[in-house]
Amino acid sequence: MKFKLPNPGLEDRIPSHERLEILEKEEVDDRPKWDNKTQYMLTCVGFCVGLGNVWRFPYLCQKYGGGAFMIPFLILLVVQGIPLLHMEFAIGQRLRKGSVGVWNGIHPYLGGVGIASMCVSFLVSLYYNTIIAWVMWYFFNSFQDPLPWSHCPLNDNRTGYVEECAKSSPVDYFWYRSTLNSSTSIDDSGSIQWWLLLCLVCAWAVLYVCCIRGIETTGKAVYVTSTLPYVVLTIFLIRGLTLKGSVNGIVFLFTPDIAELSNPDTWLNAGAQVFYSFSLAFGGLISFSSYNSVHNHCEQDAVTISVINGITSVYAATVIYSIIGFRATERYDDCNDRNILSLMNTFDLPERNITADNYDKVLENLNLTYPEVIKNLNLETCNLDAFLSEGVEGTGLAFIVFTEAITKMPISPLWSILFFIMLFCLGLSSMFGNIEGVLVPLQDLKVFPKSWPKEALTGMICLVSFLIALIFVQASGNYWLALFDEFAGSIPLLIIGFCEMVGVVYIYGIDRFNDDIEFMIGHKPNIFWQATWRVISPLVMFVILLFYFVTKVNKELFYIAWNPDYVNFPILERLPFPNWIYAIIFILAGVPSLVIPGTFLFKFIRNRCRKQNDLQPLQTVASAVSINGLSN
Repeated sequence: MKFKLPNPGLEDRIPSHERLEILEKEEVDDRPKWDNKTQYMLTCVGFCVGLGNVWRFPYLCQKYGGGAFMIPFLILLVVQGIPLLHMEFAIGQRLRKGSVGVWNGIHPYLGGVGIASMCVSFLVSLYYNTIIAWVMWYFFNSFQDPLPWSHCPLNDNRTGYVEECAKSSPVDYFWYRSTLNSSTSIDDSGSIQWWLLLCLVCAWAVLYVCCIRGIETTGKAVYVTSTLPYVVLTIFLIRGLTLKGSVNGIVFLFTPDIAELSNPDTWLNAGAQVFYSFSLAFGGLISFSSYNSVHNHCEQDAVTISVINGITSVYAATVIYSIIGFRATERYDDCNDRNILSLMNTFDLPERNITADNYDKVLENLNLTYPEVIKNLNLETCNLDAFLSEGVEGTGLAFIVFTEAITKMPISPLWSILFFIMLFCLGLSSMFGNIEGVLVPLQDLKVFPKSWPKEALTGMICLVSFLIALIFVQASGNYWLALFDEFAGSIPLLIIGFCEMVGVVYIYGIDRFNDDIEFMIGHKPNIFWQATWRVISPLVMFVILLFYFVTKVNKELFYIAWNPDYVNFPILERLPFPNWIYAIIFILAGVPSLVIPGTFLFKFIRNRCRKQNDLQPLQTVASAVSINGLSN
């Protein structure tokens, strides 16, 4: 027995196969088209492969057992990521519309799914392009030798270093004070930082120029933005492998802690990372696929991009940890050198009497002979694994950990320029998809007059986004960005993805969908696609969503702040969010999620009211006829 919900009027809302053939042959469709297949594939790869592959995936590997995290990630990539990616490609190509148009076509009550995708794309675009602005600021500062974050600035009297920098480190000071000029809490907004404001203007201006005519311009830009990061990653891997300690980082990354496989958080974060790394449920992939030929092999595209994405995540993590291994080894050696110097000065030993090779043995002998003296020295604990295990989450990886490692390399400005060019390209190519995920739904909803040119629509979106994004260039901007990153692209994406899968399988109809795919690529989907679409993928997404609510909803929310007056400074201060911030969290996570049932209820009530209004004249006529009949 097959379960399928009633869907009256579907045939009238979607073009038939015959109609699609006519549109394909006569090219009467007004939708733009890709110049070639390479352009389309590079655009999708650029959208899917973003900053999250470079900093979020390596951090999750480090946090959840190294190679052990890759096991659930690869499993969920197969049973969750690839099926939903194929579905988005296929449904966009079949219905030839953006996200709102596709879901309105499947069923008018599902239009909220497309609107929710548009909301998430818009919210993510706000902070994502701010990260690109930060990248541009570091890029501009990379044309100096030495790099400005390689040393502390002098104080006003020029008698020593600035106290805040001396207490922390040059890279921390440059990030939190010179770049962000961070306030001590999210309540203290501070003023707008003019240098970041200029970079934000540049970031939105570059994006506007690249997106000015939709895929006609972004399709050209991706030849650079989607390929250059792989070139730079390869250069960094070659350079990293020549650095001392790089292998330590790679071994640390791939050493699995099998016990983490029994941790529900490991699977939860692996499932969420699949959504982030594939850019699923944003609506951009549906729009991109709608510009294809109706007979494009969407199944092959989905598998190819999935393989590229998975390999890129592992490849980028390998590159990142080769550099982190070098940084950790440098810090380990510096720690040992300080201890050696302390021992040599205390016991008046000749130079080179203690080396890194014999340090442990000499320390053991001295400790047996002079235990009280050694105890009073308060020697540092130097542990390589501890340095490797230091958290490297999110922006901290790019702007603190990696920049510190770069300062220790010869010709450091060159490596800094290359690194931030790579981040710029990764961010920009992902922004193409986010803007597409906002622009096309607005056109489908007819928010703007149809006479408006695409240049004006794109400009309006970029201008409004820029004005809202000013919140991120205040002194509290870093805390706001972390808030957006945590909530704007989490629960809403899981809910949208679940609704997409259920909508196609049980409302559009899996049999109809199978016939559509056979029409487009020449054969029906095999048993793998059938099993994942019908049961496995919806079930996996539902379980992840359930666990997310259970683990996150009742959890007290904190954020970390840079506070030079904190007693444990330079450790970041952990602060609870103020009560008013929960209203912002509801806007970020709740509104996009509630758009789906809200749109359903609005259209349902509107249709019921219309039916009642349509029945009233009929009832009046029927009453008049009956009265006339009685009078006769």
